[in-house]
Amino acid sequence: MSKQRIYLDHAATSYPKANGVLEAMDHFARSCGATAGRGGYTSARTADQVVAKLRQKLAEFVGAESSSCISFHASGTAALNAAIQSTLRPGDHVVTTAAEHNSVLRPLHHLQKHNDVKLTIVPVDSDGLVDVAEVLAATTSKTRLVAVTSASNVTGCVEPIAEIGQRLKDRSAIFLCDAAQTLGVLPIDVTAMGIDLLAAPGHKGMGAPAGTAMLYANQSLHEVMQPIIQGGTGSQSESLDMPEQMPAKMEAGNLNIPALAGWLAAAESLNSDELERRRIYHGELAALLYDGLRQVDGVTLFGQTGPLPIASMAINGMDVGDLSMILDSDFSIETRSGYHCAALIHSHIGSSAGGTLRMSAGSTTTRQDIETAIDAVKVISTKMQEFSQL
Repeated sequence: MSKQRIYLDHAATSYPKANGVLEAMDHFARSCGATAGRGGYTSARTADQVVAKLRQKLAEFVGAESSSCISFHASGTAALNAAIQSTLRPGDHVVTTAAEHNSVLRPLHHLQKHNDVKLTIVPVDSDGLVDVAEVLAATTSKTRLVAVTSASNVTGCVEPIAEIGQRLKDRSAIFLCDAAQTLGVLPIDVTAMGIDLLAAPGHKGMGAPAGTAMLYANQSLHEVMQPIIQGGTGSQSESLDMPEQMPAKMEAGNLNIPALAGWLAAAESLNSDELERRRIYHGELAALLYDGLRQVDGVTLFGQTGPLPIASMAINGMDVGDLSMILDSDFSIETRSGYHCAALIHSHIGSSAGGTLRMSAGSTTTRQDIETAIDAVKVISTKMQEFSQL
């Protein structure tokens, strides 16, 4: 077996980063180093340009009405918290699903406990797929927010976001989509899909550095959204109140400009042709991964083949944490085990007892990487079966 490092945790973050990312970060840090929105000198204007270019690029990438609809945040979790907490008030009703990441579930649970927010959680099937009809049935005239992930980070199941968004158009609820697993991998058009709020990190599918995330907010929400962090914005500094305009009202504090410079480099290399190439390639990797694991005796798969190369599995009779450690120590294959920060999905897909071993590929994963990982699972599963027969 190969001992070359094989990284299969792309659902957590991308590695290696997209071409030009590290160089752009290094260049900005060494040649500029200024912060954005805080000065009129030359290097400060350079920082402003980085932010403005990336904001415009991402607005175009997701089909936003204007670059002012895009605000930057330190993580996908921070962006989701901003979306949730800036729009909800005591007494509001929220609909979400059991497929959600804890970045959605925990803020909503907290607001349910402490802010009198009413919460309805729609179940998912054994693959992690939510039924559109059940989401709509849970949505009432009093529903303020509907929050659905674009894809499960556990099974890779892609949710029917466009159908939900279109069906919600004639209702008053705000539609929030967590696009952590799909931004930079699958096409997103917030207008066509009926999405009002979309949160996503830059460091996963787009290959940007950690510490990068975006929140898209439809222009109709700009006045009603309230900042959840107060502080300096570099504008209207004579006032004790936060600016009322977007995106400044959502961006208190200095932005991580070196990381945003890296994200800009990644975004500039991701045109429509490259996105289509990635979509096709990720689908091919997904089929290779699922088909290979499905043929291994003693392996239980959670979920079905889809467009994303995210597979959750277990070897019968073996702790998934032990499996992950052996893959790492004996085969140099890096995976994740456990519940994957998704508290509710496991009772629906049958993995409540310890969670799953997750393999997740990305744009830099090769077919040989997948085949090597499958061979390693075969070796471990065979030894496990032999041991169980002693």
